[in-house]
Amino acid sequence: MSQAHHHSSQARAGLAYGLIAYGWWGLVPIYFKAVAHVPPLAVLAHRVVWSVVFLVVITALQRKWRDIAAISRDRRMLLTLMGSTAMVSINWLLFIYAISMNQLLQSSLAYFINPLLFVAMAVVLLKERLRAAQVIAIVIAAAGVLYMIVLGGQVPWLALGMASSFALYGLLRKVAPVSPLVGLTVETLLLLPAALGIAAWYGVHQAASGGADETTYALLAFSGVVTTVPLLTFAAAARRLPLATIGFLQYVAPTGQFLLAVFLYGEPFTRTDAICFTCIWLGLAIFSISSLHSYRARGAAGEKATAPAPAAALPE
Repeated sequence: MSQAHHHSSQARAGLAYGLIAYGWWGLVPIYFKAVAHVPPLAVLAHRVVWSVVFLVVITALQRKWRDIAAISRDRRMLLTLMGSTAMVSINWLLFIYAISMNQLLQSSLAYFINPLLFVAMAVVLLKERLRAAQVIAIVIAAAGVLYMIVLGGQVPWLALGMASSFALYGLLRKVAPVSPLVGLTVETLLLLPAALGIAAWYGVHQAASGGADETTYALLAFSGVVTTVPLLTFAAAARRLPLATIGFLQYVAPTGQFLLAVFLYGEPFTRTDAICFTCIWLGLAIFSISSLHSYRARGAAGEKATAPAPAAALPE
């Protein structure tokens, strides 16, 4: 097989994996709608517990326990992952709560905002420099959110909470670079004691109120698959695709959520929402075009594009 054919095959496989991952994240609200009758904290607890089950099996198969043991001996790395664990648990809980309260549109808004917020935080916290187009993109997106707050009289607390918690999560994982599998395994193991307690409380509560619902428990157990499958397919995509392609694919998930919210679940999409989303979409278009030009310029100069930090692209 020629080298060119090999690269082409790898690119096609990477694109397929990427579409599976981001498509999955775009459609995952359908699953969480099915368990919307369960308290969000109990859903989060079961998600953690069953994710640990699947992640432990996968970690064992890939022989990654040495990596996890090394993290447990690195105090600085462990503290950083404790911080990322707090951020991802807040993000997951807000996401589950938004869906249970028929606010999926806010989740979509959060993940459209996130790339721009991540860049803004990188400037403030990591002292990175922005290109002019990136500044314009952030200003336009911020204007859309301000319009919603000031003139629309709506404060999108859920969207802002999800976007900021996920951006902070990404930044923490940026300074503590670990693979998606190892990182998520450590994070869920840190959450496991509390998750087991909450899951047990929910089980006792269910038993006291008339017995266990087998369908509900089957759905809750499936949350482990819901969490790990897109993670693994994203990791496979990240190894095969350039940064620019991953950057564009990340908009598939919030687009899917937006379409579900408006057309499947019938959430109201007001004039204020339309103006806010339009500003954010315009900002993202400018940001994406600028990033693509920058990527091509580096390629023309003979620089190799590095793979994206996997943690920064893990939604729900």
